[in-house]
Amino acid sequence: MRHRSIALIVATALLAVGCTAQVPGRPRAAKVVKKEASTETVQVRGTDNGPIDKLAATALTDIDDFWKKTFPQTFNKPWKSLTGGYYSVDTQDATAKPPPCTQKAADVEGNAFYCPAADAIAWDRASLLPVLQDRFGEAAVVVVLAHEIGHAVQNRMGITPEAERRDPEKYPTILTEAQADCFAGSFVRSVTDGKSQRLEVGTDALDKALGALITFRDPVGTSPEDQQAHGSAFDRVAAFQDGYEQGAKFCGAMSVQNRTFTQRAFTTVTDRANGGNLPFSEMLESVTPDLDGYFKTLATSAGKTWQSPRAEASQIEPNCSGDQGPVAFCPADKTIKIDTQGELPLLHKQLGDYATGTLIATRYALAELAVQGKPTEGATASAAALCLAGAYTGAVFQRQGGFGLSPGDFDEAVTVLLRYDYAARDARGQNAVDPGFQRVARFREGVFEGPKKCGL
Repeated sequence: MRHRSIALIVATALLAVGCTAQVPGRPRAAKVVKKEASTETVQVRGTDNGPIDKLAATALTDIDDFWKKTFPQTFNKPWKSLTGGYYSVDTQDATAKPPPCTQKAADVEGNAFYCPAADAIAWDRASLLPVLQDRFGEAAVVVVLAHEIGHAVQNRMGITPEAERRDPEKYPTILTEAQADCFAGSFVRSVTDGKSQRLEVGTDALDKALGALITFRDPVGTSPEDQQAHGSAFDRVAAFQDGYEQGAKFCGAMSVQNRTFTQRAFTTVTDRANGGNLPFSEMLESVTPDLDGYFKTLATSAGKTWQSPRAEASQIEPNCSGDQGPVAFCPADKTIKIDTQGELPLLHKQLGDYATGTLIATRYALAELAVQGKPTEGATASAAALCLAGAYTGAVFQRQGGFGLSPGDFDEAVTVLLRYDYAARDARGQNAVDPGFQRVARFREGVFEGPKKCGL
């Protein structure tokens, strides 16, 4: 957040479309290959026939099958499987042969990419795919490879490197990356719907897989006009969700005219110096009156009398009417109780200041529901609170001055929503929207469609 007035580097391989990052490992198993899956898969060049390459080959076979059916339905022409094939590279082997679009095997380190010149896909089987699998589960490997095939889809649509060079304003990198994420989402939806012959992805596995997209976000403060911009975590998850919910035809129609990106560059030296984050106490002092003003305007425009909730510091996790987490709306005395000593300041430090802002916003949203005579308990209330927190965030994002968002704030919101269900609990600490994928979706509805989408 800013007052009035990982940084993980994403790179592109030589002549290739791809993503690279150093991903810390942490075991998280989530199997996605069906036990009865056929062992007949696409041929992988350079493979050691190990488990990670078998997973990749199985995923790529299903992805190819998906596009054989979907591409003709979407673009009215037949799908052509990759003519250049698939390459697995052991980047720890100095003698390994380089795949297309690279000069040496080390160029692939930490990377998976589509090479349009050769119509081929390559990946690092030593320090990318197995690390993604360990940290985010097997579904993350599927998502990353589906994204790369998404670039092959673009190539067949006519969005080639030559077209991008001729008209960079029509095909900026941030748009083509979002479109590839969208295509990946459309494929994964077919898997979760049970239409895949070889794969199955549950909601828990999907939530973890989205962590991979967050890992591959641009460094906070990257300009969306940057030639190598791939998108913020919020933008990437949003594109994936759009593909998941709207389908491949929606993805194919994405353009600079109809796509809103939240990624922003830093505009002040102070904001850059603090990474866009206010200290915890300063954040509380800034966001609570701003939330009060926003929701007061909503209430009065609906002909209701807004009674400002009293924001109170709590030494322990508040529990006035059930466990709402480190921030609670207490209907009985109309207070917003905020844990200032325990988990909330820890989340603030770990995830960023707008993780704090998001949690507090959902509790003010419950106060708004109460004033407008809407239920504050139940699944509908939980969803509405998320949506209204998004509506507030969208309003702040649109401001030209005053209290506003810093680069990275949307990413912090996505991260806290994916990892925790606090923001999605009702006034009794129950009926949380689940999984995290759906929490982000409800929040996004508010951001882009405003409070009317939230039932007000």
